[in-house]
Amino acid sequence: MKPLAGLAGTALLLLAGCGAKSLDLPADPVDRAATCGVVAAATARTSVPDVKAPLPLAAQGKIFHYALLAASEGGEFKADTANRVNKRMGELQEGITSGKWRDLAPACAAAFPAAEKTEVSLPEGRLDAQLACEELAEFTSLALEGSEVHYGNELAAYRRMRSSLNDALAPGLRARAGAKLEAQGRERKRALAAAAQLGSPMAVLDKCVERFP
Repeated sequence: MKPLAGLAGTALLLLAGCGAKSLDLPADPVDRAATCGVVAAATARTSVPDVKAPLPLAAQGKIFHYALLAASEGGEFKADTANRVNKRMGELQEGITSGKWRDLAPACAAAFPAAEKTEVSLPEGRLDAQLACEELAEFTSLALEGSEVHYGNELAAYRRMRSSLNDALAPGLRARAGAKLEAQGRERKRALAAAAQLGSPMAVLDKCVERFP
């Protein structure tokens, strides 16, 4: 998976004023996810008085969650789709934040219900939970690459959890998918797609750290 650095970095936003144009949620899946990511970033920024201050970690998670969800349609994560959403966020940002972006929030909630879930539960099966946690931790580390100065403690906890799971789940992964790396990779992509549907990424990862310290 290619790094997603900058995906959650949509911070310095122009907030729409009087006379701003109305907006519609795009039909294109990538543009739809990118638009909702920009709306999430704009919403989070309005609650942080200092425009130079980092957004809360949970808000960052919601921003990149849209890319994860778009990339997980069909039940198997596709890194190129996540990167396309990342790119489109930057391209669409100005046009969205200069319009009536607040009006898009209900449409985003309807289009991506998983992004609204904050009460989360991990899969009951141990291997399913292990895979979901490890893959989501990896995705998050890439999405927040370069942000360690702001979220170092949390990212370090996710990294430790991921490292311990990498060895612990290996026998179960081989038993399920076989010894071939390609088959194991597909199983990991399916696990990340499933993790996307569990709810807020940071809430999921906090559950992961609790279950797999």
